[in-house]
Amino acid sequence: MAMGVLLLMHLQVGLGLGNGGLWLPTENGGTKWALLIAGSKGYENYRHQADVCHAYQIMKKGGLKDQNIVVMMYDDIAYNPENPHKGVIINKPNGPNVYTGVPKDYNGNDVNKNNFLAVLLGKKSALTGAGSGPNDHIFVYYSDHGSPGYVCMPSGGNLHANDLSQALKNKNAAGAYKNLVVYVEACESGSMFEGQLLPSNIGVYAMTASNATENSWATYCDTPEYNTCLGDLFSVAWMEDADARRPGDPETLGQLYDIVAKRT
Repeated sequence: MAMGVLLLMHLQVGLGLGNGGLWLPTENGGTKWALLIAGSKGYENYRHQADVCHAYQIMKKGGLKDQNIVVMMYDDIAYNPENPHKGVIINKPNGPNVYTGVPKDYNGNDVNKNNFLAVLLGKKSALTGAGSGPNDHIFVYYSDHGSPGYVCMPSGGNLHANDLSQALKNKNAAGAYKNLVVYVEACESGSMFEGQLLPSNIGVYAMTASNATENSWATYCDTPEYNTCLGDLFSVAWMEDADARRPGDPETLGQLYDIVAKRT
């Protein structure tokens, strides 16, 4: 599988992409934010919420406060009748419970494209205070299904590339960040940032699980008692790299790309 990579990137990781970077101070009083979205529902899609819960644990381990992390997931997996371990979500076989402590910022039908775009633009109360500012670092991570030109949401219709592109341009025009990094785990996810959808001058850096014409892949699908896949290959690659890093051991996004590409 070839990952899709846009405008990549010798940017020092400093916002939750590796544990080392999470401990690096932001400049001029800036804040680190994370917006984590699972775009599916149903036990058969266990892996997407597992990915997002794991990402939340990485953000917390790196020092982000709950007030600066927004989690959007349907929340129908942990206590699903098909889940063999109620209240537990794992992202790899015999892995830790990544569901522990995950906030319920947006769940159920509130996980939709309109709320996502509103949160991204700082229009929802989940982003406390005045939202992000010009010295802030923002990490957006999405995991679910996609197709050329859009990614899915569990309710309210799909999120289309043009809508995401316009929101990113508007956020840049508002001076609402210093760097914004987007990771997208979905089939054909590279199509969300093709061509003029992601201008080179707005300080947004995107890495996707696939290019505009290929699938992304699930992984950890052979744990019999779960009868579903526990993770997605691109996602667990970057997150397990983050788990393995020591505080104060940063990497550039280019280095992280090389690590993830070798695994996927």
